[in-house]
Amino acid sequence: QAQLAESGGGLVQPGGSLRLSCAASGRLFSIYTMGWYRQTPGNERELVAEITTGGSTNYADSVKGRFTISRDNAKNTVYLQMNSLKPEDTAVYYCLMGYRYWGRGTQVTVSS
Repeated sequence: QAQLAESGGGLVQPGGSLRLSCAASGRLFSIYTMGWYRQTPGNERELVAEITTGGSTNYADSVKGRFTISRDNAKNTVYLQMNSLKPEDTAVYYCLMGYRYWGRGTQVTVSS
């Protein structure tokens, strides 16, 4: 059973930046597509960005040009660099490994 631990969330002003990290346990990290999702109260969880084992990336239209997903297979960690943050980016951000294993989430709040 894989375990994922997100970190790096917090309160930031509009226009600011945050870097989220998701550390995975186990030895299978390098063979899985990794993704970041987010969820606000009353809404379904939505894809923010994902990265394949080969490094191909996919982003939600709402974050293109502002967010960057990356991975370090040696550290079993996936990152989400978030720049030019907007209030509408406020959500709980979750890490997903292999379309199967979820982390517990980290809160991101963008507010002045």
